[in-house]
Amino acid sequence: MLSHSATQSILLARLADSQDPTAWAEFVERYADLIRRFCHLRGLSDADTEDTLQDVLLSLTKSMPGFRYDPSKGKFRSYLKTVVVHAISKKLLQNPRHARLSAVGSTGTPADEADEALWESEWRQYHLRRALKTIEAEFSHSDRQAFERNALRGEPAQNVADALNISVDSVYQAKSRISRRLSALIRQQVEEEG
Repeated sequence: MLSHSATQSILLARLADSQDPTAWAEFVERYADLIRRFCHLRGLSDADTEDTLQDVLLSLTKSMPGFRYDPSKGKFRSYLKTVVVHAISKKLLQNPRHARLSAVGSTGTPADEADEALWESEWRQYHLRRALKTIEAEFSHSDRQAFERNALRGEPAQNVADALNISVDSVYQAKSRISRRLSALIRQQVEEEG
């Protein structure tokens, strides 16, 4: 798993160095889920999604040698979105019955506006999923259950307390501690990406 100290710029520099084979494994571990979910949101089948993921990785492999990340020219997530959207459009155009999906988003807006909204939504969910994985190792099962049921599912604190055999105050404390930690983790992840 990619360590927190391996910032986005360091990972990108390692990808540009063709002598670092583990960098690609770390990149896939970090971003494959995001790319797959975005492909599904755009209406690709599982098989087309896997093909598109491979196309994205191939495209990045070709563009990475000599690549130097410059945050002043834009965010990495925008660059990745562009590569992913291009690969999806190419895949959709290969199948005439899906060609319309590449031109118009699901809301009837031009595809680039729909893609931007979908990408940003999925990007936020991606960071939440990454942060939640860290939370699993840092908090007790009881605290995580209290947080999930009360904060994420919206169950009343008293019901959660009764179900978990803890006090209502413990539910609120778990919710508060985990919420603060999630915010810090997400902020750190976003900062690491430049």
